[in-house]
Amino acid sequence: MKQILLLILLACCAQAAEKNIIFFITDDQSPTLGCYGDKIAVTPAIDSLAADGTVFLNAYATTASCAASRSVVMSGVHNHKNGMYGHSHHFHKFSSFHDVVSLSLPRVLANENYRTAQIGKYHVAPEEVYQFQTYLKGNARNALQMANKCESFIKEKSDKPFFLYFATEDPHRGGGKNENFEGKLKPDLFGNKPNKTSHTGVKEVFYKPEDVIVPPFLPDTKESRSELSEYYQSVSRIDTGLARLVQILKEAGIYDKTLIVFTADHGMAFAGGKTTVFEGGLKVPFIVRNPYEKNRGVVSKALLSHVDITPSLLDFAGGLDTKINGPKKWVNPKDYWKGKEYAAKENRNGRKKFRSYQGKSWLPVLGNKDAEHHTAVHGSHTFHEIQMYYPMRSLHDKKYKIIWNIAHQLPYPFASDLWASSTWQAQLAKGKDAMYGLKTVDQYVNRPAFELYDMVKDPDEAKNLAGSPEYTAVLKEYQAKLKAFQKEMEDPWIMKWSYE
Repeated sequence: MKQILLLILLACCAQAAEKNIIFFITDDQSPTLGCYGDKIAVTPAIDSLAADGTVFLNAYATTASCAASRSVVMSGVHNHKNGMYGHSHHFHKFSSFHDVVSLSLPRVLANENYRTAQIGKYHVAPEEVYQFQTYLKGNARNALQMANKCESFIKEKSDKPFFLYFATEDPHRGGGKNENFEGKLKPDLFGNKPNKTSHTGVKEVFYKPEDVIVPPFLPDTKESRSELSEYYQSVSRIDTGLARLVQILKEAGIYDKTLIVFTADHGMAFAGGKTTVFEGGLKVPFIVRNPYEKNRGVVSKALLSHVDITPSLLDFAGGLDTKINGPKKWVNPKDYWKGKEYAAKENRNGRKKFRSYQGKSWLPVLGNKDAEHHTAVHGSHTFHEIQMYYPMRSLHDKKYKIIWNIAHQLPYPFASDLWASSTWQAQLAKGKDAMYGLKTVDQYVNRPAFELYDMVKDPDEAKNLAGSPEYTAVLKEYQAKLKAFQKEMEDPWIMKWSYE
């Protein structure tokens, strides 16, 4: 009898669809993980995934703002082209052009016969452009509970492969303050329960402020350490969700038929990270476990960009036309929106075509530690909240990084939660000459037009070389590269070179 049941189970597993995809994206997380060398972070499931896949040490978001970044992740084009210049909720009202529907990740995978589902944070618009077939409900602060909500979708009997977009709200700020902190400025809870209680079913990992690692762009103060200890706890909670997803896949016999990608929309929610184009804002964890790749446990130094995600997943699904770098089963947006009066007729595309992706597939890079991908990666930030107009463009190769603060005449604007953070307020209260990481408070707020950093000698971006006479030629070279990128990527802010 046991043999018969085993044969039935094996037969069911053999019939399971191939090439499933789980895309796991967190909210405001830097590479605070054991597999990235963080000796404090307790993240065994993520580290295990890394040991069985490819870890990218140089992966970058294109913008450190949630909605704008997610639009890039799900469209394969920069936010300045897709139209999502900033947040898409409440009164902000930024949204992608309707014609992005022809490149949208859930849309193109559905065209390749995938079952598509989304759970957790969404934060892009319009919904019909980035539409999934199934929307699952779960507590985005409890990745373990989210994973359990996905079990029936993952195990559904179907000859179609599935695509699951799994988006936690952790470790985003929120949930109140830790009132037990001994100090006037209380740390944000980062989604943690107060008084060291736990989310349902989660074995929380609690961190001591004196143990956490303070990144160079933050001040080493009691305020920053207290907030970082909450942030670390939120990161560890994410790990429990990935562990459960892997368990579900193994129970269903499809772990070795499922691609898993783990990343974050951008860096941690601290001033100097989120909303900047500094390393703390754009550098993200990026781990890919491809079950069909024989080389595992690979650590890659290749330059990756979030703009590569959609074409890469479509390539994995067999739906990428490599000659034009676009979907094989492309749907003309004019045909799609015909007769749909609710879609804006006067400006569905910003005079841009959406036939090809601006990113490129990293599928050929997997499993090869010496493979290169991009020669440079680019940042394109314009807004966070609608009140925060501060366009920045950046270009970063393995030697230098240039940042153009296009509205440098303005004081740098803060996201409301970063401004209110105890980490920032503690240093602001000390005056403009107080150190905030490797910069003074005044240097952080009032920025020059251009910043140039030697990323080999100065990976922490401490010394701006843009004003140094001996680097005049390098600055001009990288300004030209940045302008060429803007032209190639159809950035409307390129006109600022003419009168700024």
